[in-house]
Amino acid sequence: MLYLALALIIFAIIFFRRASTQRQEAGLPGGRVIYTDTRGWGEVEKPLFHAALELTGKPDYLVEQNGKIIPVEVKSGRAPETPYDSHIYQLASYCLLVEKTYGTRPPYGIIHYEDRDFAIDYTRELEKALIDLLVEMKQDEHRRNVPRSHEQAGRCAKCGFKNICDQSLA
Repeated sequence: MLYLALALIIFAIIFFRRASTQRQEAGLPGGRVIYTDTRGWGEVEKPLFHAALELTGKPDYLVEQNGKIIPVEVKSGRAPETPYDSHIYQLASYCLLVEKTYGTRPPYGIIHYEDRDFAIDYTRELEKALIDLLVEMKQDEHRRNVPRSHEQAGRCAKCGFKNICDQSLA
């Protein structure tokens, strides 16, 4: 009986360490995963939605930690020097959606790259910049001619409008 108890304890330690390693590799902070869009965990969750802003999103993970909900966005590939603005705004969108959906404001979110994580504070300034950007995008949606916002042929090559765009660099 003693050997069985000892074997179970060793087994539990091995599984705990393995789970801890997998959590770190996924870029997840400590806490309970309450939402995932990684499809590897079973049924995909419904997207989060903010009707007034017509904003919908599906964060890769939401982790509940000490009563706070932390969105985690997983990016493939190596980390840039600093996160791209588009990644920061995507994460800020998830923070806004979490606040609207769960009634609790995330203090920060995490962008996880293959080799590095960034914790991005969800400040009032970032929230305002996000809302300003969403309003600007909504206004552009109704314009017939929107100027290209970059000088990168690679972005044009991957764009869904490249075949009809008169400003395409690709």
